[in-house]
Amino acid sequence: MSQTLPEKDQPSSRRVPSVSSTDANSRQNPLPQATIRETLQILRDVELPMIAKGPIIRRPKVVELVARTGWETQAVKRMQKVADRYGTGPLMLSTPKKMAMVLDPEHVHRILDASPEPFATAETLKRHALKHFEPKVSLISHGEERTQRRQLNEAALDTDHPIHRMAESFMPAVREEAEALLREVDAKGGTLEYPDFYQAWFRVVRRVVLGDSHRDDRQITDLTEKLRGDGNWAFLKPVDKAGRKDLLDQIGAALSKAEPGSLAAFMKDMDFGPEDQPANQVPQWFFAFDPAGMASARSLALLAEHPEHMAKAREQIAAEGAETAPMLQHLRGTVLESLRLWATTPMILRETTREVEFEHGVMPAGTSVLIFAPFFHRDERNLDFAHSFSPEIWEEPRTRDQWPLMPFSAGTAICPGRHLVLLLTSNFLAEIIRAKDVTLTSHSLEPGSMPGLLNNFTLEFELTSPA
Repeated sequence: MSQTLPEKDQPSSRRVPSVSSTDANSRQNPLPQATIRETLQILRDVELPMIAKGPIIRRPKVVELVARTGWETQAVKRMQKVADRYGTGPLMLSTPKKMAMVLDPEHVHRILDASPEPFATAETLKRHALKHFEPKVSLISHGEERTQRRQLNEAALDTDHPIHRMAESFMPAVREEAEALLREVDAKGGTLEYPDFYQAWFRVVRRVVLGDSHRDDRQITDLTEKLRGDGNWAFLKPVDKAGRKDLLDQIGAALSKAEPGSLAAFMKDMDFGPEDQPANQVPQWFFAFDPAGMASARSLALLAEHPEHMAKAREQIAAEGAETAPMLQHLRGTVLESLRLWATTPMILRETTREVEFEHGVMPAGTSVLIFAPFFHRDERNLDFAHSFSPEIWEEPRTRDQWPLMPFSAGTAICPGRHLVLLLTSNFLAEIIRAKDVTLTSHSLEPGSMPGLLNNFTLEFELTSPA
């Protein structure tokens, strides 16, 4: 089926000529710079809520505050005002550390397509945050080290395949943990709360990544979460080196065991060089599967509040029921929509490795480049579906010529585990909605007017057997 997109899902009228058209003056001039007052407004409305919620692991009480006050909506409005004043940018901020906000969709594509040179993924603040639990992960590596680590991630996560080659081995964990969750819900009178959903989801994650014997090994994920909490403070908190060593030792032991049917077994004989550091890559997978769980629960809420899409998802489940690991495109689109509407990585970070020319000036080397995804995902001036649940926009892969939507980042450093996440989340959701009718009891989502943030921590559902 071909994808039909709203007319406004086109390059913005603010799009400008390519960099090749720059003249001598633009190559010498600095980029436009926000005033101190404007910088403080951007930091207050855009950066502060993101930092306060927890950039590495969410703080539930702050998420509730941000959701209740509409702070995320205010962040998008602030960026719209900035773009109205400064056009395409990028806009340098008046901060001690060189920082630039990206305002134009063409620049988003350019920057993400040109990673890691000259737009490195190993941005300074990101390095300080992630070193608390994964100091040699590919995301904060550069040069040959990054190459080897990225290759390992892509191979282990089977980046090029929508259905992972180990999918048949993963599906029993998905089915069994969904069934166990539904039994727990029945024992509670039909009430499904987010904490129970989350624990069931992570039982799936541990079994898929490390093996069935790690089903109840909460120690390893609890330690990961503790160190991620430290990472929220970046350079403001000393690294717990003993805790980090303990985590990496536990992961290393699990990888060496290579339990059959797990990612650990799939990657056992992979070798991309002396710096590929497999144990350092796994904490990032646990990190990524956390927001995947958030997105899945929000997806269930979206389906519960949009009966026509619930019906379509169920039709697809029935049609693909004979498949061992079905594609379930509508459920995948639902998860992608959840990530578009409520980005779990709201700020995509890069850092320039050298001076970079733009149409209106030069970005200095060492500049932290900030792409605020909700600004592009929820800009109703350019997207007819900005505040609607529209899973149909994901029926076919999006192209560079379309407006940038970045549920898993984009470009050359796109999340290598995106297909695996969509495989597991869509099939986990399928097991729930196949067995139960779902009513969202904690929130009301008005069609066509999705909130700026949906607090996953307070989601609650009533599950009943179909009539």
